[in-house]
Amino acid sequence: MTDSLRIVSNTTVLNEEVRSILSASKMSFVRYKETAEEGDVVIIYLTHESMFPLTLEAGRIFQTRFGALRHSDIIGTRFGSKVLCGGGRGYVYALHPTPELWTLTLPHRTQIVYTTDISMLTLQLDLKPGSVVVESGTGSGSVSHAVIRTIAPTGHLYTFEFHQQRAEKAREEFSDHGLSSLVTVTHRNVCTDGFGLSDVADAVFLDLPSPWEAVASAKLALKKAGGRLCSFSPCVEQIQRTCDKLRSHGFCDITTIECLLRTFDVRSIALPEPDLGRPDTCAQTQQEGGESAENFTFKSAVPPKDMPGHTGFLTFATLYPQMETS
Repeated sequence: MTDSLRIVSNTTVLNEEVRSILSASKMSFVRYKETAEEGDVVIIYLTHESMFPLTLEAGRIFQTRFGALRHSDIIGTRFGSKVLCGGGRGYVYALHPTPELWTLTLPHRTQIVYTTDISMLTLQLDLKPGSVVVESGTGSGSVSHAVIRTIAPTGHLYTFEFHQQRAEKAREEFSDHGLSSLVTVTHRNVCTDGFGLSDVADAVFLDLPSPWEAVASAKLALKKAGGRLCSFSPCVEQIQRTCDKLRSHGFCDITTIECLLRTFDVRSIALPEPDLGRPDTCAQTQQEGGESAENFTFKSAVPPKDMPGHTGFLTFATLYPQMETS
């Protein structure tokens, strides 16, 4: 009976924490709000290739190629609204920020991991609400925002960055984006000093020049019940050393994946009707010069002439529960 009451009590406290997170009025990357307010981050959409993050501040003006955009014209409007620029030369859209849009518009402090690779690592690490994730390094926060959105509202991200100024800037961004309660930012070189965590993580993500140096500490950070690890590396030589270290520390199911995005363009194509050489229709279906009298139109998916190339390799490994020996 006592255990049942304890479970009910813990569940009640957890539900209250979840409600407090979801009901907060401050803009957050993990929940949607209807109206843009002063201090919120909005994504200014000009074209598909031209977007900018903007922190709203009454009285400020943002210059675009369509004219001056007053912050006051956005404050109080619904996210997704069309906002006219000064002079009436054009308009922009004020979008609610998401991790995907942030990846496309964030200020680059380092090279970043893009959505194609982020989607794969989120799937392969089996991330879900309530997961605890350890990450190094934080960098520009591209992966961090996506992970936090996935594990919210009851999970937690422990992210480590060896560069002090980048760590401080990331901590400031997480606070501005309403994510402080879901992430802990630590300035530390995990390759030499380790994570300093034990038996807490469901998954570990490494984006380091020498990820093999952090494997031993990552194993300690993973829960004794086991977990998943992912390492992002641009070079094959890094993968080789990392895989050797993973095997020596008891990791299994080691797999390396390269994700290449190939977007097809669906378009209408018009072609002349074929002349099959039937005598009864040949005279009717040909014009002067032998061209077909009519065209037929159909939809087709056309592959791109150019496509993004190599970004990096994702190496995944599983740590199974370890049997205790007497």
